[in-house]
Amino acid sequence: MKYDVIVIGSGPGGYVAAIRASQLGKKVAVVEKSEIGGICLNWGCIPTKALLKSAQVFNYMKHAAEYGIIAGAEPKPDFEAVVKRSRGVAEGMSKGVQFLFKKNKIELIAGFGVLKPGKKVEVTDADNKKAVYEADHIILATGARSRELPNLKIDGKHIIGYRQAMVLPSLPKSMVVVGSGAIGSEFAYFYNSMGVDVTLVEFLPAILPIEDEEVSKQLERSFKKAKMKVMTSASVEKVDVVDGLCKVTIKTKKGEELVDADIVLSAVGIATNLEGIGLEETGVATEKGKVLVDDYYRTNVEGVYAIGDIVHGPALAHTASHEGITCVEAFCGLHPEPLDYGNIPSCTYTNPEVASVGMSEKQAIEAGYEIKVGKFPFSASGKASAAGNKDGFVKVIFDAKYGEWLGCHMIGDNVTEMIAEAVAARKLETTGHEIIKTIHPHPTMSEAIMEAAADAYGEVIHL
Repeated sequence: MKYDVIVIGSGPGGYVAAIRASQLGKKVAVVEKSEIGGICLNWGCIPTKALLKSAQVFNYMKHAAEYGIIAGAEPKPDFEAVVKRSRGVAEGMSKGVQFLFKKNKIELIAGFGVLKPGKKVEVTDADNKKAVYEADHIILATGARSRELPNLKIDGKHIIGYRQAMVLPSLPKSMVVVGSGAIGSEFAYFYNSMGVDVTLVEFLPAILPIEDEEVSKQLERSFKKAKMKVMTSASVEKVDVVDGLCKVTIKTKKGEELVDADIVLSAVGIATNLEGIGLEETGVATEKGKVLVDDYYRTNVEGVYAIGDIVHGPALAHTASHEGITCVEAFCGLHPEPLDYGNIPSCTYTNPEVASVGMSEKQAIEAGYEIKVGKFPFSASGKASAAGNKDGFVKVIFDAKYGEWLGCHMIGDNVTEMIAEAVAARKLETTGHEIIKTIHPHPTMSEAIMEAAADAYGEVIHL
């Protein structure tokens, strides 16, 4: 019952931390109350991408004639099969993590873990039986869940969260999506593509509000082009269910508007899973719903660490994974360098996709930089023209004095696969001139990065 490391939670932070600890020779156990792989593998990143792939295939089929392909009868979605495929992908990935646990000799303890004083974890299993385990190092990686607004309580039928949105029994005719962050925008795009009449409501002045303003405006144009109704600077005041139909009262600058919908999807962010895991009993310090940690994820209690959504920083799977690795390597004596939270990429898998890293143009100006900004539209890209989707652009921001790459913002096909170039280049302190002189293959979407950098310095060729 004694381990070197116990990890509470098996999401992309927890399972990665566990595997790295095992690689470094530690005896490791992972406590998980639900599915292996956590929300990301089972109810988040992976199954949503499977749904979005189905939407992309459906869109291609609807526009097959534009590519010179006669597809026959008008395509229609088999929504039950779409959901089944998504769940199958998630199940396969979860089994993959179970395999990795066995390969790395990590013990899985099924149940709800609670931190106890003296470096102990009490686990209550499905039969309500309790067992206590000890470890020199305990990592809290309990993740997060859908946040609920007081006037938008999730009932699982009329007002739903992202979990229900992934497994609806049938396609609704209409839907109001509240919140246009990555989760809300992706589901709005998915259901719009499936033929649902979607209204996207955002409290702030722009959708994807954390992205560069030009990117947000482009995505809004693309959504409206796809016949989605987008309402910004708007808030859902109440939802009345009348004869099975949601009567949604939306407050706008012009006054209140009533929108009817079969379903309302609440996508207004996440709430951390801190309740009932023993923080108060053990004295672990928290602030504004987050566990306080240092650069190596040590809490104020010796031997207790926290990573992922429950600590300050972007609530992203890849962030949690790197936090887990940094945390483990630090207490194993490897001297890792702290994460640079200014160089973490963000991706949204709508159509067009959105990807970014670093400062927006507005943030760079507010930080006092004199900047050079370059932009290259995919309408000037040969690869984008050949692929049939020219929406979007690449925008780059450099410090005019030293050439530091301050930010990169992309919207278009496959940009989530392209953003890693900017992340790696920024990590290596690459300048704009070095990007211009780096040969990019032709024809590719990635050429737009080189062209945007060239535009910033007045050297762009294809504009």
